[in-house]
Amino acid sequence: AFAFSEETADKTVKSDGYCSRILRAQGTRREGYNEFRLRVEGDPELYQPGSTYRVTLYASSPSYFRGFTLIALKEGKDGDKDEDYAGNFQIIDEEDTQFMTNCPPAVTESTPRRRTRIQVFWTAPPAGSGCVILKASIVQKRIIYFQDEGSLTKRMCEKEPLSEGTTEKPILECCACGTAKYRVTFYGNWSEKVHPKDYPRRANHWSAIIGASHSKNYVLWEYGGYASEGVKQVAELGSPVKMEEEIRQKGDDVLTVIKAKAQWPAWQPLNVRAAPSAEFSVDRTRHLMSFLTMLGPSPDWNVGLSAEDLCTKECGWVQKVIQDLIPWDAGTDDGVTYESPNKPTIPQEKIRPLTSLDHPQSPFYDPEGGPITPVARVVIERIARKGEQCNIVPDNVDDIVADLAQEEKEEDDTPETCIYSNWSPWSACSSSTCEKGKRMRQRMLKAQLDLSVPCPHTQDFEPCMGPGCSDEDASTCMMSEWITWSPCSVSCGMGMRSRERYVKQFPEDGSICTLPTEETEKCVVNEDCSSNSCLVTEWGEWDECSATCGMGMKKRERMVKMPPSDGSMCNSELTEVEKCMMPECHTIPCMLSPWSDWSDCSVTCGKGMRTRQRMLKSPVELGECNEELEQVEKCMLPECPTDCMVTDWSEWSECNKSCGKGHMIRTRMIKLEPQFGGDPCPETVQRKKCKVRKCNRGSSDERRRRKEAREKRRSKQSSRDENTEELHPGCKMRPWSAWTDCTKMCGGGIQERFMTVKKKFKNSQFTSCKDKKELRACNVHPC
Repeated sequence: AFAFSEETADKTVKSDGYCSRILRAQGTRREGYNEFRLRVEGDPELYQPGSTYRVTLYASSPSYFRGFTLIALKEGKDGDKDEDYAGNFQIIDEEDTQFMTNCPPAVTESTPRRRTRIQVFWTAPPAGSGCVILKASIVQKRIIYFQDEGSLTKRMCEKEPLSEGTTEKPILECCACGTAKYRVTFYGNWSEKVHPKDYPRRANHWSAIIGASHSKNYVLWEYGGYASEGVKQVAELGSPVKMEEEIRQKGDDVLTVIKAKAQWPAWQPLNVRAAPSAEFSVDRTRHLMSFLTMLGPSPDWNVGLSAEDLCTKECGWVQKVIQDLIPWDAGTDDGVTYESPNKPTIPQEKIRPLTSLDHPQSPFYDPEGGPITPVARVVIERIARKGEQCNIVPDNVDDIVADLAQEEKEEDDTPETCIYSNWSPWSACSSSTCEKGKRMRQRMLKAQLDLSVPCPHTQDFEPCMGPGCSDEDASTCMMSEWITWSPCSVSCGMGMRSRERYVKQFPEDGSICTLPTEETEKCVVNEDCSSNSCLVTEWGEWDECSATCGMGMKKRERMVKMPPSDGSMCNSELTEVEKCMMPECHTIPCMLSPWSDWSDCSVTCGKGMRTRQRMLKSPVELGECNEELEQVEKCMLPECPTDCMVTDWSEWSECNKSCGKGHMIRTRMIKLEPQFGGDPCPETVQRKKCKVRKCNRGSSDERRRRKEAREKRRSKQSSRDENTEELHPGCKMRPWSAWTDCTKMCGGGIQERFMTVKKKFKNSQFTSCKDKKELRACNVHPC
């Protein structure tokens, strides 16, 4: 059975790749049957070069399809060469669609299953490409439908250019030899000092840098073009994930993926934080460099370079590029200030540079229309050349040419400051069939000697297929995945079930595919077909879909042929329900008032919520309106003040004197320091007077002796002589211990020291003969 036949069977079969074999495969036509349809959004007869269109392939109810192939050719071309293909497809849903493994320009199903529609994006080719034919094939069970004219073919021709011409700079063919290695360094200059109007102090940042060195066949972004989904996610969310995925899908059109970390905040002096940089390589076919990064917060504003050519007319490599950057609008959000609420641009607009006259509320507005002060500067420096070079004249004395050995098959761009282990062996392919899969290898980062130089990834992936699926094997049949097993042929006991697959690639040498397209096996249902089993009929046809448009439900039924002989209920399922998809619903658009202003934030400080509303203006008689009438978003005000928190007071210490006047202290600890203007901390140490008893007064000689004894004790304590023992009335005391460490480094702590009884006299009646403790305040200075 199958596909687009533009040659007769008696012509010589060429051996020039899988794409051409798709187009030349022979089969039976099903002309004039319009249950399947290929549609380009808007049904245009002309395409705008570089513009992106939504392409839909769908089946009319009750039809469905399991597999498909979608391809775009220049009119009159056979698909024998890469240049015969027009534009580029972009995957929307990877669960439904993927690029064909051995024919990258074509799109096919990810897994064979029942479906009624698929969608992809198609970006039109550049100016001068002429008319384009979009073709589709459909696989339904083992039947393959195709048409060179009719509902599975769409012809579009190029729009005539506008009279003022184009602003694109032509990209010349590169004649340089070998490869060159570059380092790109990004210097952000977006700061409150340089751009003071409405500068967002709290969340200003640059998103992660994402880009690539690539061929002229791939455009990351360009003025006058439309932002891809990857560019949109960078522009609105600062996320490079989708953009990197799009870049890696370009295969051989990309040599190096360029990545550098995000910067929070947007600006810091270079002696505090090094400027982010990344290294990449270029060669003769992939001599262009593009990148972008979002300035955030913003609606969809970015800076970057688009298709910067690093190849010179003299067949050499550019030594250095320095470029000041102004922001550009991705055309996906209508906001005019840094922190405008989300407002999608419908329909999407083209990418354009911001100007100083865009909107009076714009932070870059200048009523005189002066130029916008650059927000960043990018420097691209060549750091090495490899391989044999065409231009042998050195650019300067320090220019080093490093020759690669002939046997070296891949370039290692690992910086010298990154120390890795060796790569592990490649893992097994994730696909055991001829479907596209991946395999992986890993290495460990042992050391990063210079933190300012980023180290490349530690995982490496490459596409692969299962054993025996090499494209070079002309006699190979490429088969689809097996479709799920059919229901068992019986409802009780032993029966049979089957499953199918179809041929995706016929042998190039014209031989017949001998691989099976159908499998059967035994199945058992209700193994014990005893008296409590029932027999049921085969399933009936599906009912019509419950919806006339959009998503609905359909069901089918079967009947009981023989109930259980014991009179019990039949447990077999008699009704089956599944979802069904009809053509898109076209409803009367809702008439709505403009959105109100955002309400005040629900809190006076910290994180809260705010809302806005709009009113339904269209009459109720026109039908239900599903548009949202209220929106809620988060809001952030300055942080709430936090007062100082302290513990309860400790117990009062003992009096520091055994007789006469002394003092006691008590303390408390700081549990939480004040923040954001909260109340300061109160005192943490208190002192009060104490008096135990009057000291005994004797004769002058006795007072003198006591004074001398006190001085002698002080002298002994200051020298901290541990061997000295102190004599108290009625007992012997050990000397005072050293002061303990302060309980706090600041804010008021306490220290303690102790004196313990060494020996009591038998006739002692003095109450002072007991262990003693002294406390004192320490580190009372505020934190």
